[in-house]
Amino acid sequence: MTSTSETGDVTGTRDKDYNLIWYVEACLNNALRLEQYIQDAERDKDDEVVELFRKAQSDSRKGAEMGKRLLRSRLDGG
Repeated sequence: MTSTSETGDVTGTRDKDYNLIWYVEACLNNALRLEQYIQDAERDKDDEVVELFRKAQSDSRKGAEMGKRLLRSRLDGG
């Protein structure tokens, strides 16, 4: 029976590095998706929802930037 967790033997990328890559990608996708949700809420003139989604989008951008910095330092050997 094979292991269900990939440790880099197959992909050449260790789990923690892959996880950071996934995290950054998920944050960026979330920021993009939230842009559509913000536009929908603005169209409906729902300021509370606009505010919520803008904060969530800001948090997603922040998470992506933090993840990119950490990933960059890890991949540079730092």
